[in-house]
Amino acid sequence: MQSYKSISITAHHQTDSLQISQKLALSFISIGFLLQMVFWISFRSNDALLWLWSSIGLVTIGSFWYTFAQYKSTLPGIKNNHNWFESLTSRGSTAWILAIFLTGFYIILYWYPHLLGQGNGGAINTGLIALFDPLSMFMKGKPASQWFVYGAIYTLTILLLGAKFIYKYRHSKYQIYRTISIMFFQTAIAFILPEIMQSMNNPYYDFKNIWPLNYYFFFDWNIDAMLAAGTFGYFMLFWGIISFLVITPVLTYFFGKRWYCSWVCGCGGLAETAGDPFRHLSDKSLKAWKIERWMVHSVLVFVTLMTVAVLVTRFTGIRNIFLIDSGTLSGWYGFFIGAAFSGVVGVGFYPIMGSRVWCRFGCPMAAYLGILQRFTIKLPWNKEAKRMSKFRITTNGSQCISCGNCSTYCEMGIDVKAYAQRQEDIVRASCVGCGICSAVCPRGVLRLENL
Repeated sequence: MQSYKSISITAHHQTDSLQISQKLALSFISIGFLLQMVFWISFRSNDALLWLWSSIGLVTIGSFWYTFAQYKSTLPGIKNNHNWFESLTSRGSTAWILAIFLTGFYIILYWYPHLLGQGNGGAINTGLIALFDPLSMFMKGKPASQWFVYGAIYTLTILLLGAKFIYKYRHSKYQIYRTISIMFFQTAIAFILPEIMQSMNNPYYDFKNIWPLNYYFFFDWNIDAMLAAGTFGYFMLFWGIISFLVITPVLTYFFGKRWYCSWVCGCGGLAETAGDPFRHLSDKSLKAWKIERWMVHSVLVFVTLMTVAVLVTRFTGIRNIFLIDSGTLSGWYGFFIGAAFSGVVGVGFYPIMGSRVWCRFGCPMAAYLGILQRFTIKLPWNKEAKRMSKFRITTNGSQCISCGNCSTYCEMGIDVKAYAQRQEDIVRASCVGCGICSAVCPRGVLRLENL
């Protein structure tokens, strides 16, 4: 009988073997990123158009090529192919290097954009920021900023890895449709439309970014910018208010929080596409669940108090509500939650803690949607409490073979198998309805339903 050690070594060797086509595809991707690094490090500003499209073209071709080469001869769906043996997907050295790189890049992007070449005081851009100047000039007639570069890279990542996700899960129409939805909302609504609006001298506005996730919606500068934009600005203000008061509760009633977290949200979109290789790393323990509930609801309380303080200050002039200056309170939230947690930690820790770190532990929108999804109403004529949301994942526990695929690949840290074995519907507030648990179940035990 082969020992566990020999099996592990064999599996490790199998994961190291790449086809020639995969190596060539990775070479294209590497050269594309190398062009961006050279332009950045050399702080160039000329010939940006050629360098930009050369790098994007190489990365795009290499990404599609690698996806096809990797999955063309395999069955569609999840692959338990040595995930716990590969350094990248088992918190090995490669994972830590990637985590440190991503975290460091986000820190530079958020707080030190001059190191990326952003010009200050009218100075021209150089380096990585200048590389995206041609695209920014084409879309809005202005040079690129750190946030334009962030949006462009973010969108390109979702598009390329979204295509990989679709090809990998091509057996599931649900996964195909929701990934196309994510790609559309990120590209058209979150990236292209706001840039076009700015080119028409309207304020930046992402129509899918809803309070409380859009924590600065009620800030003075944002409200003033919308009011100054005239009729269209009033529409943006109206849309923002009705989105979280009416649209969100109604859609959550019919579809659960999945309509937003798995079909619309850009944070969820990046987690589903770029974070797909790391979804099994999410902590499934009860301790993690307790920490998750305390943290995510604390953030929701924080953003609510901050918003109340900002609005009171606007309409009354009183700044020290809750014994803290409203400007200080909003500054704390913007730095610690809006930037450090959601941006830096939320993405940088993918290779270490799984792909939904921000969604699980910090997103106030996820907390708000979770409350709506789990909310129950007890009517006078009905002794049983009725759940507000019609969505749930139903189980047929008699068919469960306890393979554990569903729990392993739940990126929200839910022990789905335990629910299935008890023949209970999965109605946990944190469930984003991504449907991966159903897609990886070999027995058809789990079904996404609106009852």
